[in-house]
Amino acid sequence: MNIQAHLDAAGVACTDAQAEQLAAYAADVLRLNDKLNLIARTDVQHVVERHIVHCATLARTPFPAGAQVVDWGTGGGFPLVPLAILRPEAVYTGVDAVEKKVLAVRAMARNLGLKNLTTWHGRAEQFAAPRTHSISRATAPLEMLWKWHLGDPSAESIVGDDANAWPAGLICLKGGDLSDEIAALTSRFPEVQVNVGSVGLSDPYFADKLIVTVTPGRST
Repeated sequence: MNIQAHLDAAGVACTDAQAEQLAAYAADVLRLNDKLNLIARTDVQHVVERHIVHCATLARTPFPAGAQVVDWGTGGGFPLVPLAILRPEAVYTGVDAVEKKVLAVRAMARNLGLKNLTTWHGRAEQFAAPRTHSISRATAPLEMLWKWHLGDPSAESIVGDDANAWPAGLICLKGGDLSDEIAALTSRFPEVQVNVGSVGLSDPYFADKLIVTVTPGRST
């Protein structure tokens, strides 16, 4: 399980210590999977390539220092845990309505020594803590994710002043044809700006996998 080589090929910077944490996280996911169904059983042999590396593509871009990042429907900690490891400049919260998964992510974070990661059990629309950024991986339609993101007045607050960092807003991993999702989002929230790009991975498995960002502003 050479995570460092996979991340190098994906253009994701990673220290030896971070690679060790990611390997330990992968081992925890596999250990708990039979009981908690954290990933599909058909993906067990591909936990690094299809899950960790996929999520790590978001770590190519930093978060502003002090960003408050919420992962909606974190499940087994994707993309929450890889980002907390690779981008420690932010503070992360994993939100999920399934208590056993929240407890599992909390335990894994504790085992990994991730002081910048907390969890919250409950429905996303009831989560009231401040956030500057939202992340998600195949959790809900864009319109719903944006409503969750805007659930707190601080959601659009500015953190830092780094033009190279993720702007405040929603960053999510999606796949397939998103035209209907984007149309529904922009119909309800015509002021938003939506950007869609490839995850930039050479494996054909990721041919239709995308990174979508939603930020306040006029959609173009």
